[in-house]
Amino acid sequence: MNVFELTRALVDIESITGNEADVGSFLFDYLSRLAVATVGRVERMEVEPNRFNVLASWGDPGVTLSTHLDTVPPFFASREDSENIWGRGSSDAKGIIASMICAGEELLADRVTNFALLFVVGEERNSAGARIAAQSPGGSRYLINGEPTDNKLALASKGALRLEIAARGKMAHSAYPELGESAIGNLLDVLEAVRHIPLPNDGLLGRSTLNIGTISGGRAPNVVADWARAEVLVRLVSDADALREAIFSAAKGKAEVKEVLCAPPAHFERIDGFPTTVVSYTTDVPVLSPNWGKPLLIGPGNIRVAHTGEERVSKKQLSDAVVIYSDLVRRLSRS
Repeated sequence: MNVFELTRALVDIESITGNEADVGSFLFDYLSRLAVATVGRVERMEVEPNRFNVLASWGDPGVTLSTHLDTVPPFFASREDSENIWGRGSSDAKGIIASMICAGEELLADRVTNFALLFVVGEERNSAGARIAAQSPGGSRYLINGEPTDNKLALASKGALRLEIAARGKMAHSAYPELGESAIGNLLDVLEAVRHIPLPNDGLLGRSTLNIGTISGGRAPNVVADWARAEVLVRLVSDADALREAIFSAAKGKAEVKEVLCAPPAHFERIDGFPTTVVSYTTDVPVLSPNWGKPLLIGPGNIRVAHTGEERVSKKQLSDAVVIYSDLVRRLSRS
């Protein structure tokens, strides 16, 4: 398949976080056929039942190209026009997978056999696949991580602190609220306090941001709620310790806080001749590096349309990315 065909084939396999098995099996089969013809190795790296990373390697890999298999919900299938391929994951990150594989095919056609392809599960949730991969490094000196950067080389990315905040209460008839305790009221008090915690600023990455992503709870409008829950994500620009302590303090006595993920901000390798950018999202790099090598971050696609109903990737950027990835592997292999 060419890069456009492969992108669409990948997009059309639903792989919302936790449901990556089908796209993983597709890639395992695709890369196994390539490996048979080019003396490579392909393996499934088990993460948990019915979830696995896919690792393909040739020779003694000095460079690993890596990105993630999972997408955010909701799924919607691919379509294309003269300029773009549309669909969930087209930008984040199935177009990137396709570009990396096509770059690998070009390298193999030119008898370059010292690289690996690593595709992991769970990046959109808790980096579960990257954590397993970090325990079994492949020996590469450089890790090229793919995320939407408009094919610019990222200098730095924000980290992430993901928390679940759960409040308990006591059910009662809503006509007599004094007989119960509202978990929703407790949760709202905590979230209001959290929203007023001062957030740090960094000269390169800018200001930390906080998003209350989900809220759920209660039984019915006429029942005082006995449970409520929220998910919060902070984009970090510095160490998380002070912010974590402030959030736990805001919840004290009213809710329990559970840390799901903490990834620090990351800084990346620079390569002369590439346009650069700084990104506000978080990647698997803090988990994978340094075990998989010195990190670079670059990929086709625009992050501002990722996670939206308008997600798409430029066909020109996909084609350019094939050249960029193959060129980077050649350059880094010589360094």
